[in-house]
Amino acid sequence: MRAVGYARVSTAGQVKNGVSLELQRERIGAWCEANGHALMGMHVDAGVSGAKVENRPALQAALAAATTTQAALVCYSLSRLARSTRDAITISERLSKAGADLVSLSERIDTTTAAGKMVFRMLAVLAEFERDIIAERTASAMHHKRARGEYTGGRVPYGWRLAADGVALMADPSEQALIRAARATRRWRLAASDWHAARSRWALPAQRRALARQDRVRPARRSRGVRHAWRGPRRRAPSA
Repeated sequence: MRAVGYARVSTAGQVKNGVSLELQRERIGAWCEANGHALMGMHVDAGVSGAKVENRPALQAALAAATTTQAALVCYSLSRLARSTRDAITISERLSKAGADLVSLSERIDTTTAAGKMVFRMLAVLAEFERDIIAERTASAMHHKRARGEYTGGRVPYGWRLAADGVALMADPSEQALIRAARATRRWRLAASDWHAARSRWALPAQRRALARQDRVRPARRSRGVRHAWRGPRRRAPSA
């Protein structure tokens, strides 16, 4: 079987010293030799932070090589591959869709075996639980800040302005006056519509017809000064 190695160090001191990179190379090579995998290449991100996966060119090259050849991506530790378990799971899903595998030596994760797949799926469940807990805490904190009238990010709502401390919200007098006027107008319109609906509902049939006639547009009356065309003399009825 084929394998692609990946190593990373995040500080310039580790790059100059070379101990960490060399150790990772040795462990990856030893695993490939012990398990009968042909090491196709070693990709190294030297002095690159693991915060963002897309900002690491060597990792992108290793993923492309592993997915293209359906090889196993071998790393010394998940911390070298991704900063969070969520990113590691995303990388594993990308490899799995392409028919490739993921091997992490420190955590003893090997998706080429059934036991390795089980361990990785358990980590996926724990990562999902962690995301749900973070979402609940974030929602609770945002609700608490809104209850205290504090700024929660995004666009400042109409009728308010951000205070000098950048945290509290202060009422804008001019915008608040417009909001009160709009609410009063809406209440008046709702009250008028409710009154008309109640009057139509309880009116007698004759009164209901009268109300319907009032709602229709009345045709314009003819002016009295308009003279009509002459239709000829009137015929008198014959005398008996």
